[in-house]
Amino acid sequence: MAKKFQLPLQTFNLILGFMVWVILSSLLSYIKQDIPIPADRLALVTAIPVVLGSILRIPFGYYANVIGSRLVFMISFILLLFPVYYISEANSLSDLIIGGIFLGIGGAVFSVGVTSIPKYFPKEKHGLVNGIYGLGNAGTAISTFAAPVLADRYGWSTTIKLYLILLLVFVVINFFLGDRKEKRMKTPLMKEIKAVYKNEKLWLFSMFYFITFGLFVALTVFLPNFLVTNFELTRVDAGIRTAGFIVLCTLMRPVGGWLGDKFKPNYLLMIVFAGLTLSSILLAFSPSIRLYTVGCLSIALCAGIGNGVIFKLVPQYFSKQAGTVNGIVSMMGGLGGFFPPLILSAIHSITGQYSIGFMALSQVALASLILVLWMHYTDKLKVSDEVFRSTGQGILVTDAAGVIKSINPAFTVLTGLTEKEALNQKPSILKSGKQSRAFYDEMWNNIRTSGQWQGEIWNRRKNGEEYLQLLTINTVRDESGDVVRYVGSFSDITPHN
Repeated sequence: MAKKFQLPLQTFNLILGFMVWVILSSLLSYIKQDIPIPADRLALVTAIPVVLGSILRIPFGYYANVIGSRLVFMISFILLLFPVYYISEANSLSDLIIGGIFLGIGGAVFSVGVTSIPKYFPKEKHGLVNGIYGLGNAGTAISTFAAPVLADRYGWSTTIKLYLILLLVFVVINFFLGDRKEKRMKTPLMKEIKAVYKNEKLWLFSMFYFITFGLFVALTVFLPNFLVTNFELTRVDAGIRTAGFIVLCTLMRPVGGWLGDKFKPNYLLMIVFAGLTLSSILLAFSPSIRLYTVGCLSIALCAGIGNGVIFKLVPQYFSKQAGTVNGIVSMMGGLGGFFPPLILSAIHSITGQYSIGFMALSQVALASLILVLWMHYTDKLKVSDEVFRSTGQGILVTDAAGVIKSINPAFTVLTGLTEKEALNQKPSILKSGKQSRAFYDEMWNNIRTSGQWQGEIWNRRKNGEEYLQLLTINTVRDESGDVVRYVGSFSDITPHN
């Protein structure tokens, strides 16, 4: 029975975790009226919660497999009670930084659900269900919109204390509705890390999520104060606009997951990073508030779809280490939210504008587009190589001069010749001597005129045994029509009495 509740329950858990995670950025314009915060420290205060929220995603994803998501969520919400209360009573910059570090637990719970939820659904729905779980990102929108409204009426300290009630309520809900019988895996953490850290896909997905989710987090914490300072909006108006950015990005996440289930994820990522490149260039020109809104919403659209697509790809490539890989990838996404606000703030303090920072972002997005293209074509080559090596027919590839440059395992099985013995030799090493010179002259004449030949031919194995082949030879030409290689494929058709 508990299994039916896991997707909605864990989605609401994530909403609460993200609501707590962005308390400081949501209320910073109120807090700095009571606590002096130097201008060069504003970005640090909002970025601090992201650090622990990113790093903890690895152990949280791992322990979601070891002890189950129910316990990880409950323990996380209990631990969050302390920093939330501490910040509500803060009276110095140091208090905000110390409390902010531990607010990161709220962001770390993300890797719990993306590890746990797929256990309850077939693979063809993983993109969609992870995308639905990702709707929990709306927690940042709820805090960004609701916290300033409550702070206007009750003050920022009382507003933060209201989060304590929510945390206690969800501890109780998870105690009763969490799945006590969730499937668990107990592979040692370091063993899982060693099994995946050399896989380039891990680092490519990490970089992609660093950008897509990083942009979501970065603009979530960056926009409220930026819109007030640069466009002289009211704090509530800035909160509503930021909430709109968050809602769009969040809603696009399940759309991205669903699209990833229906279409090739690599193609979708190409569109995502092309869109992020163009949107960042637009923001780099410091446009009016209308064009700035267009640029930000375009980023929300692309980043949200990208977030959903990436977590469709993770279980596809790392089914046995999904918990740890989800943790690493989501950690990099969190760190992607930490650095951009600091970099933008530093660039602004030096140049007086944000244009250079957004232009740098466009170049990173463009580099990611190139990497997606590279990943796509290497995957195609890998598939071709797998077909080449797994086929039951013997295959040899020669250069234009007829020198063997590649063979497949079936070639060795059928002929007895190893790769070392066959490479840089000519196919004549297989001759049995049963065919006349005229036979070979006619064969090559057909190849030169039609580009192909197929027929039966007697050849000899390494051990001297003669056997009958059904052989096909095809010519491969370059764009100018010149011969670059020949490909021969054969099978043993020797009659057996």
